[in-house]
Amino acid sequence: MDVQVLRSFRAVAEGATVTHAAAQAHLTQPALSRALRRLEREVGAELFQQVGRVLRLTPAGQVFKEHVDAALDRIDLGLRAVRETVSPESGLIPLAFLHSLGTWLLPPLITGYRERFPLARFELRQGGEAVLLQALLDGTADLLLTAEDPGHALVAWRRLLVEPLWLAVPPGHRLAQRRRARLSEVADEPFIMLRHEQGLRAVTEALCRTAGFTPRAGFEGDEVATLRGLVAAGLGVSLLPRPHSAAPPPSRRAPTYLQVTDVEATRDIGIAWLSSRNLPANSRRFIDHALEHAAGVARQEQEHIPAQET
Repeated sequence: MDVQVLRSFRAVAEGATVTHAAAQAHLTQPALSRALRRLEREVGAELFQQVGRVLRLTPAGQVFKEHVDAALDRIDLGLRAVRETVSPESGLIPLAFLHSLGTWLLPPLITGYRERFPLARFELRQGGEAVLLQALLDGTADLLLTAEDPGHALVAWRRLLVEPLWLAVPPGHRLAQRRRARLSEVADEPFIMLRHEQGLRAVTEALCRTAGFTPRAGFEGDEVATLRGLVAAGLGVSLLPRPHSAAPPPSRRAPTYLQVTDVEATRDIGIAWLSSRNLPANSRRFIDHALEHAAGVARQEQEHIPAQET
């Protein structure tokens, strides 16, 4: 079986038209149609059925696609390993990361790595924790920058940093003129939280329970930036990481961030990978680089703590 035909089969199986798949393969549409029919003869079963103007997988096609996906993934890993053997400094690093880490943690990590390995390339994917974990499990990402240990049996995780969480309140809130507050002081107010599949939601609920109450969800969002906007609009309070210096300057309607004093309000930021997978050299080097970078950040923060707070 021709590898390119298998790639075209997968493309059509995932919704591409034969015309589009043919263009990707630099073939004419009739040539690809003939190649797919030859593939069906080799397999010994009909793989597609016509539904209106589109092709849909038959039950046999669905079974076959699972094995084609696995075979192509192995081939791609092999090709990548060969390229990195021939030119180890120019390898590709597929890296997934949380939205909230894209403005402050990711840029210096990549910049620092490329200063050491200027030919290295990155394939970046951002999203929520559940989607990114699946990308790791599917093999479409080598590494994942995330908050909290995913807690999956197949995933190894190392802590990079401990990020403080702050009580975010709207402008004009009764606590907005203060610098610190107890989390229990907002026990009766609506909380703006991420959806249940997001790790920060579980952290928020656990901290509120430690402070002696169960938070009442006022609104839910998919990204930290959305939560900031909802707090600024006066719809509730939230536990959030404070915007970092790389983030845009705060607007006049930005939330006020208060240090939480009655519970240890933090979340772990770490890097994860599949424990059962033999990572390519560049991805292994990036893990080491991320750990070194985090250690340097921790040292700098320690050096800048005022003497009375040590």
